Amino acid sequence: MTDQPDAQRAASFHRDSSPVIDLREYKQSKDPLPITFHRRELDAILRIYGRMVGEGEWRDYAIDHLKDKAVFSVFKRSGEMPLFRIEKNPKLAAKQGAFSVVNVDGRILKRGHELSQVLKVFDKVLRLIE
Repeated sequence: MTDQPDAQRAASFHRDSSPVIDLREYKQSKDPLPITFHRRELDAILRIYGRMVGEGEWRDYAIDHLKDKAVFSVFKRSGEMPLFRIEKNPKLAAKQGAFSVVNVDGRILKRGHELSQVLKVFDKVLRLIE
C-alpha cells in the first residue's frame, strides 16, 4: 500500500479515470422517452370518446405510448380489432401533420397538424356496419 491518505488516493483515481457521465443523460440517449399525448390532447380525445360511449358506438379504449408514436385505440368490444386509432406521430409534423385517424382497415380517414381539426371526422356519423 502507499503512504497517501485516502482523500489523495481518491483524487488521483478520479484524475486518472474516465470522465464522469450523468446517468440520466446516458439513459435518455440510449433509450429515448416514448411519445405521449399531452393533457389537452387527451382531454379532446376523451371528450369524443365519452360522446361516442353515450351513443353506444364505443365501449373500450387503449392507449399505447411507443418510441415513434402515441396511439389511442377505440373498440366496440374489447376482444376485437380497434374500430379507430387516433395517432400522434411527431416525425410527420412537418409534412402531412402529426395527427391522424385510422379506421379498422388501416385507411387514414383524416390527417392534419391540429388535433381538433382531425377529430372533426367524428362529427360526421361514423358507424360500424356489421
